[in-house]
Amino acid sequence: MTRTQQLVAKVFLTAKGLWHRLTMGSRVMLVDCDRVLLIRHQHVPGWQFPGGGVSPGETLEHAGARETLEETGYLVTGSMQLFGIYHNTSPVTNRDHVAFYVATSFEKDHDKQPDREIAEIGWFDRHALPEKVTPATSQRIDEYFDGAPKRDVWGY
Repeated sequence: MTRTQQLVAKVFLTAKGLWHRLTMGSRVMLVDCDRVLLIRHQHVPGWQFPGGGVSPGETLEHAGARETLEETGYLVTGSMQLFGIYHNTSPVTNRDHVAFYVATSFEKDHDKQPDREIAEIGWFDRHALPEKVTPATSQRIDEYFDGAPKRDVWGY
């Protein structure tokens, strides 16, 4: 591809992204037997999986692993299973998609202290989830552990 073709493609894809206002996120469920790691944000209600937006030049899997480390202090040490890609239909947007990964190989890298973003982190037995777990979180747990039918919507 020539430099001119690269520039034209970059401008086109950037304009298309702005026009469609599509965003991608990545979330990760760390699984230790029957336990899952959940976080509670300062600015968003409910317990949920760690994750966040995908930065330019970053793969979905790398974004999920990075966000998991940043938000929990746990480092994903093996490959993750892409469990599904979901359409996020939150009250804020209907233009977001979430890649959901499951990681069973990880290690604690550091103790994550509460900060302006993350209020709490905790391991929970899948049968004893905390109050105010988000619907999307409980749905993904049911899909993964119990084989519940997969939904194509993330669900808040």
